[in-house]
Amino acid sequence: QVQLVESGGGLVQAGGSLRLSCAASGRTFSNYAMGWFRQAPGKEREFVASISWHGFIRSYADAVKGRFTISRDNAKNTVYLQMNRLKPEDTANYYCAAVEDRTSGARRALTEYDYWGQGTQVTVSS
Repeated sequence: QVQLVESGGGLVQAGGSLRLSCAASGRTFSNYAMGWFRQAPGKEREFVASISWHGFIRSYADAVKGRFTISRDNAKNTVYLQMNRLKPEDTANYYCAAVEDRTSGARRALTEYDYWGQGTQVTVSS
């Protein structure tokens, strides 16, 4: 079992930045590929970014490419999402997810992940 706790959400003006963190506990963090997803009110949860267990393979949704950066620190059991040039349409609850995987790259499908955090709210005002 892996426990995931997100932090770093908040209210920011359009054009601003936030850094989300996801702290993992319970198992060997470096065995897990990690992802960030988001869900806006009335919408389905969608892929944002993911990173392989070693951190060398990253994948991004087209909507955030060039503005968001995912990274991880295996020594700190933490994955990050740096969000720059935020837009009102980035407003959502952001979730961290994990799947045990040391064989493939960064995963994009919501159904591939086994563990989820409770989420952290990001609100971008115009």
